[in-house]
Amino acid sequence: MNYNYNPLHLINAYGAFGSITRERYEVVLEGTDEPVINVHTHWKEYEFRAKPGRLNRCPPQVAPYHLRLDWLMWFIPFSIMLVGRQIATYGYELWFVRLLEKLLRGDAATLRLFARDPFPDHPPKFIRARYYLYEFTTAEERQQTGDWWKRTLIGDYLQPVKLSDISSALDRTAVEHR
Repeated sequence: MNYNYNPLHLINAYGAFGSITRERYEVVLEGTDEPVINVHTHWKEYEFRAKPGRLNRCPPQVAPYHLRLDWLMWFIPFSIMLVGRQIATYGYELWFVRLLEKLLRGDAATLRLFARDPFPDHPPKFIRARYYLYEFTTAEERQQTGDWWKRTLIGDYLQPVKLSDISSALDRTAVEHR
């Protein structure tokens, strides 16, 4: 396409990315207000404004600008390595840990960055981050289910944590950076 229109000087090959991965991995944040974690714990997802989440949600049009939090969350999977069916990570970005802390505190300004707060009356007791492979459904699957996406759980990017876990981790980080 660029070659055909080059004499008109209308477009060029510049772009932020030369290519995009074919697979769409997503980190999904979930919280629970239950006091104890076990196999029966009910988790609720935080819904981002522009990222895949609910399977029946149509992908939104957000151009020409990116939503900053959604944009940052989109980059997390690029730092995750899959070793077989295991997730390998070299730690967590400080902004991500602070995001979790603010969600566990129920910070109103942070919650406004999301499409929906699954805990409108009080913050969750625990939060976790799950790692999924998202794929578009086929036209036939969409007609049958109404879903735009299908997803496969790869594993936990972050095991369940509570506020005291996050706060002590941030305290250690502050001491290390002095």
